Amino acid sequence: MEAEELKNNVENALQEIRPYLQADGGNITLVEIRDNIVSVQLEGNCLGCSVNQMTLKNGVEATIKRHAPQILQVIEVNGKSS
Repeated sequence: MEAEELKNNVENALQEIRPYLQADGGNITLVEIRDNIVSVQLEGNCLGCSVNQMTLKNGVEATIKRHAPQILQVIEVNGKSS
Protein backbone atom coordinates (compact mmCIF):
# COMPACT_ATOMS: atom_id res chain seq x y z
CA MET A 1 0.00 0.00 0.00
CA GLU A 2 1.34 3.39 -0.96
CA ALA A 3 1.87 6.12 1.63
CA GLU A 4 -1.00 8.27 0.33
CA GLU A 5 -3.43 5.35 0.37
CA LEU A 6 -2.34 4.43 3.90
CA LYS A 7 -2.85 8.02 5.06
CA ASN A 8 -6.31 8.07 3.47
CA ASN A 9 -7.25 4.83 5.22
CA VAL A 10 -6.07 6.20 8.58
CA GLU A 11 -7.95 9.47 8.01
CA ASN A 12 -11.10 7.48 7.15
CA ALA A 13 -10.73 5.60 10.43
CA LEU A 14 -10.36 8.87 12.33
CA GLN A 15 -13.47 10.23 10.60
CA GLU A 16 -15.35 7.19 11.91
CA ILE A 17 -14.17 7.83 15.48
CA ARG A 18 -14.31 11.64 15.51
CA PRO A 19 -18.10 12.04 16.11
CA TYR A 20 -17.86 10.04 19.34
CA LEU A 21 -14.97 12.15 20.60
CA GLN A 22 -16.67 15.38 19.56
CA ALA A 23 -19.84 14.35 21.40
CA ASP A 24 -17.75 14.45 24.59
CA GLY A 25 -16.09 17.76 23.69
CA GLY A 26 -12.90 16.26 22.28
CA ASN A 27 -11.26 15.60 18.95
CA ILE A 28 -8.32 13.82 17.36
CA THR A 29 -5.80 14.87 14.73
CA LEU A 30 -3.38 12.75 12.70
CA VAL A 31 0.18 13.99 13.28
CA GLU A 32 2.18 11.48 11.25
CA ILE A 33 2.58 7.89 10.10
CA ARG A 34 6.12 6.56 10.34
CA ASP A 35 7.27 2.93 10.22
CA ASN A 36 3.62 1.76 10.45
CA ILE A 37 3.15 3.66 13.73
CA VAL A 38 0.44 6.31 13.77
CA SER A 39 0.95 9.40 15.93
CA VAL A 40 -2.19 11.29 16.90
CA GLN A 41 -2.95 14.32 19.01
CA LEU A 42 -5.96 14.22 21.31
CA GLU A 43 -7.66 17.58 21.77
CA GLY A 44 -10.28 19.30 23.90
CA ASN A 45 -11.81 17.25 26.70
CA CYS A 46 -9.83 14.20 25.55
CA LEU A 47 -6.67 15.80 26.98
CA GLY A 48 -7.74 15.61 30.60
CA CYS A 49 -9.95 12.57 30.33
CA SER A 50 -9.04 9.76 32.71
CA VAL A 51 -9.97 7.10 30.14
CA ASN A 52 -8.14 8.60 27.13
CA GLN A 53 -5.56 5.78 27.01
CA MET A 54 -8.33 3.19 26.99
CA THR A 55 -10.08 5.18 24.24
CA LEU A 56 -6.82 5.39 22.32
CA LYS A 57 -6.18 1.62 22.41
CA ASN A 58 -9.68 0.14 22.35
CA GLY A 59 -11.34 2.69 20.11
CA VAL A 60 -8.83 4.56 18.00
CA GLU A 61 -6.18 1.88 17.50
CA ALA A 62 -8.71 -0.88 16.86
CA THR A 63 -10.57 1.22 14.28
CA ILE A 64 -7.39 2.28 12.51
CA LYS A 65 -6.19 -1.34 12.34
CA ARG A 66 -9.51 -2.33 10.73
CA HIS A 67 -8.93 0.27 8.01
CA ALA A 68 -5.15 -0.27 7.75
CA PRO A 69 -4.11 -3.70 9.12
CA GLN A 70 -0.40 -3.02 8.61
CA ILE A 71 -0.45 -0.38 11.36
CA LEU A 72 1.44 -1.71 14.37
CA GLN A 73 0.57 0.88 17.00
CA VAL A 74 -1.14 4.19 17.65
CA ILE A 75 0.57 6.61 20.01
CA GLU A 76 -0.47 9.95 21.44
CA VAL A 77 1.82 12.94 21.07
CA ASN A 78 1.53 16.36 22.68
CA GLY A 79 2.20 18.44 19.59
CA LYS A 80 2.84 18.25 15.90
CA SER A 81 6.16 16.82 14.78
CA SER A 82 8.27 18.58 12.21
